[in-house]
Amino acid sequence: MANASRQPTASAVARRGKIGRPEGAGSNVRETILDAAEVTFADLGYAGTTLREVSQKAQVTQALISYYFGSKYGLFEQVFLRRGRKISDDRLENLATLRRDGNKPSVRDIVLAFLTPTLALRATPEGRAFIRLQARLHTEPPEISYRLRNEAYDASTRAYVEAFCEALPHLPAKDVYWRVTLMVGAYMYAFSDTHRLEELARGICHPEDPDEVLAQITSFLSGGIAAAATEADT
Repeated sequence: MANASRQPTASAVARRGKIGRPEGAGSNVRETILDAAEVTFADLGYAGTTLREVSQKAQVTQALISYYFGSKYGLFEQVFLRRGRKISDDRLENLATLRRDGNKPSVRDIVLAFLTPTLALRATPEGRAFIRLQARLHTEPPEISYRLRNEAYDASTRAYVEAFCEALPHLPAKDVYWRVTLMVGAYMYAFSDTHRLEELARGICHPEDPDEVLAQITSFLSGGIAAAATEADT
C-alpha cells in the first residue's frame, strides 16, 4: 500500500506552479501593488511603511503582497528597481546615441543625456513619487540602500564618469568622481518637489516648468563639471 503521508517531490510541486495562489491574483495585480507601494514608501519611508498600509492603498490582501513579493523588503526592492533599472538603461542608451559614428560629445550633451530620463518622470504623479522615493533612499539604512542603489545605477554612473573623463582629459579622475556625485545630489534636490524655490523666489522661478528646470540645472552642472581642477590637484 502506498504511504498516504508521503510528501510530494520538489519537481512535482514545481510542475503544479505556486502553491496557495491567493484569490485575486492576476496579470495587473502585481503592478497595482507596486504603484501603491511606490507612493507609500515615498511618503513614509521604508521604516514608516507597513504592508497593511500598502494593501489598503492597493485594495488587495496582505496575502497577495506576500505571494508576489515575499516580504516588505522584497516589495521595496522591486518598487525601486522597476524604475531605477529603466532610468539606468535609458542613460546608457542616450550615451550610446551621443557616441554614435565616433562623435565626441560635449560636457553639456553628457549632462543632458544623464538628466533627461529622470526629468521625464516628473510628467506623471507616479514618476514624481519615484523621484521622492529615490531621494529618500539616501537616508535609509545602508543595509537597505547600498545594494539597491549599486544594482540600479552603478554601471551607468561609471559609464558617465568615463564619458566626462574623455570630454575633460585635463581633469584628474578624483575631480570627475566628485563632480558626478555632486551632480546626482543636485538633480535629486531639483527634481524632488521640495517647493523651496516657490517660497524663496515666488513669481520669479517656475520649477513646475520642465524646460526651465532643465535649462537651469544643465547650465549649473555643465559649468561645475567643466570647471578648472581644484587647487589641491593643481
